[in-house]
Amino acid sequence: MAPVACRIVQLLRRMNSIPQSFPHPEASGYGQLPLDADRPVVLVTNDDGYEAKGIQALVESLRGLGRVVVCAPDSPRSGFSASFTCTRPINLMLVSDDGEVAVYCCNGTPVDCVKIALHRLFHERKPDLILSGINHGGNDSVSVMYSGTMGAVLEGCAVGISSIGFSLLNLSPMADFTNVMPITRSVSEQVLANPMPRGVVLNVNIPDVEEVKGIRICRQADGYWESEYHYLEGDEQTDMSWFQVTGTYVNKEPEATDTDRFWLDHDYVSVVPTTIDQTAYRHFELFGYLER
Repeated sequence: MAPVACRIVQLLRRMNSIPQSFPHPEASGYGQLPLDADRPVVLVTNDDGYEAKGIQALVESLRGLGRVVVCAPDSPRSGFSASFTCTRPINLMLVSDDGEVAVYCCNGTPVDCVKIALHRLFHERKPDLILSGINHGGNDSVSVMYSGTMGAVLEGCAVGISSIGFSLLNLSPMADFTNVMPITRSVSEQVLANPMPRGVVLNVNIPDVEEVKGIRICRQADGYWESEYHYLEGDEQTDMSWFQVTGTYVNKEPEATDTDRFWLDHDYVSVVPTTIDQTAYRHFELFGYLER
């Protein structure tokens, strides 16, 4: 038998040997968090890890708003987009709970954190709001498709829970979020009072300035990243070479005045209503030749 055919047979045998059901029953303890019926419940996550300054600032901005449940990665997971873990088990651990804010950490991705929290911590009652952030660095324009921050938000969108991603245009782990907290509090309060339509979430980016000029609802700018990797060392033709992700953002429409990039460049908070539905409705007719 040819080597390729042998590998295929081995793969099929391995797949067939995987149990189709788990040998252990589902553990008890669903919904073990005490949740008052008359208080809003907010689930908070991020992609920088539960110890990051950004998520700590977001949580502090929410105190007094209701019951806050944090379920965030145990270490940074930036750039994981909407990925989730399916090749190994994930874990969930309670870090602290002062009665108002419960903090859990998970060894998975931001989407894993949302999924396991909804499955394990809430069960019957779901959160009224899912928040992700505050991210260290912007998630405007095309960056939304790479963002672990927004991946978690879109997971909330998929299950019909109002969800918001918050990002500050400062990549430093020691970024100052003092001026951002009133914005996250205000936006969260308003969305709780005015739940979003199913299938829509908000991508909120905040300029790193001492005082923002206002908030603008806008669209995602048309742009892309180039020169995305910086060579470090080695030679891939003889052995192995090493690169560090970097890149330069290119705005394809710098003259447009209705985009997130425009308003952020003018010291405004950009709010982009974002949908999980990626169907290109207006281009249906272009592909009519494929129908039969």
